[in-house]
Amino acid sequence: MGKLEARNIEKYFKHDGKPLKTLDGIDLNVQDGEFLCIVGPSGCGKSTFLRIIAGLEKPDNGEILLDGKPLSSTGPDRIMVFQEGALFPWLNVQDNVEYGLKIAGIPKEKRNEISNRYLDMMQLTQFATSFTYQLSTGMKQRVAIARALVMDPDVLLMDEPFAALDAQTRDLLLVEMQLIWQKTKKTIVFVTHNVAEAVMLGTRVLVFSHRPATIKKEVKIDYRRPRVVEDENLLQYQKEILAELRPEVKK
Repeated sequence: MGKLEARNIEKYFKHDGKPLKTLDGIDLNVQDGEFLCIVGPSGCGKSTFLRIIAGLEKPDNGEILLDGKPLSSTGPDRIMVFQEGALFPWLNVQDNVEYGLKIAGIPKEKRNEISNRYLDMMQLTQFATSFTYQLSTGMKQRVAIARALVMDPDVLLMDEPFAALDAQTRDLLLVEMQLIWQKTKKTIVFVTHNVAEAVMLGTRVLVFSHRPATIKKEVKIDYRRPRVVEDENLLQYQKEILAELRPEVKK
């Protein structure tokens, strides 16, 4: 039994008044402390699957289990980081990071202690009193990740968090994300359309097929860290994944 388990997950959406199958019996076991990446064609259901894990969507069939217990709703044990960050522009950086802690009733002194640790980890300490509209897109994503980590979730869910970043910022955050994962030992499920990104981050990469999605291929990335984009030894993993992905994109 893994940390997180998906059993026969199926999902339908209505299209022109008819049911359209998006996920076709996804079975998955994620180990504690694993960094799992999911790639697949656009619109295949990667983000839908992540939302089902988070409890933001209900599957039409199957179940999600955390530590062997079925999940039926959202909860602080699974925190999601979105592509756009979803920050509060009227709050400064530290208040954004502490928002979930405040809602949970954590006293201010303890909130500050926790948030300061993650502000430092994300290199945000000097921006603690800045408002988010004053930050670059990359800095906003750092805030969003810090806000998720302060809640100490069992599973961190990330839906294309670096997709809107410029290449230089993304490459920097890809290295930092590995260091954060090594420090926190979090179980992470990371959805991306970028194969190089998945290979840099993942302990394992799943390739979803064209809709209705199944798991077409699993690739284990057994390679040293921190990994960097320029490392040509990672190309063999990328080629293996792309060989499975290209026929699905053409469908």
